[in-house]
Amino acid sequence: MQIQYPELGICGLSCRLCPSYHAQGASRCGGCKSANRMAVGCPFITCAVKQKGIEFCWECAEGETCPKWRRHRTASTQYDSFVCYQKLEENIALVQRAGVNAFEKTQQARAKLLRHMLDQFNEGRSKTYYSIAATVMEIAELQTALAQARRAAATMPLKERAKLLHALLDEIAASKQYVLKLRKPKP
Repeated sequence: MQIQYPELGICGLSCRLCPSYHAQGASRCGGCKSANRMAVGCPFITCAVKQKGIEFCWECAEGETCPKWRRHRTASTQYDSFVCYQKLEENIALVQRAGVNAFEKTQQARAKLLRHMLDQFNEGRSKTYYSIAATVMEIAELQTALAQARRAAATMPLKERAKLLHALLDEIAASKQYVLKLRKPKP
């Protein structure tokens, strides 16, 4: 099987926006469909790619009736794991409405903004925070916050630049009721 979209998760997440995708060294994940992840597997890799030869759960004939994918989608409305699931349903809806190429294009734009945040404003402790912001916030909101931060932070030390961008993103998040942290399951 030829993988067409290696950086789009099988279940509807964007690998490009995962903190592990932006890690350095051996802990870096190349995405759900990279050789390393395919070797380790997950229920979606095993079912969709290895057993059915399809790239995404939404391509499956079982689709909406698949209990595994349904549980995953239901859980995504309540909590996250190591990566933000808050936009999973919107991602799937976008694919169903406009196609996988439209989803790919928006994820590339989000990934580019995330890369700028990580390159210019990451003091070493903000990778997950910026990954969540890139996932949850609107592209225009991210662009605005980055532009403001760049203008104001040109001569600031990195730690101060990070604080500034955090403040700008937090302000937008508060006004839109976005959650810019991983949601934990309730015990």
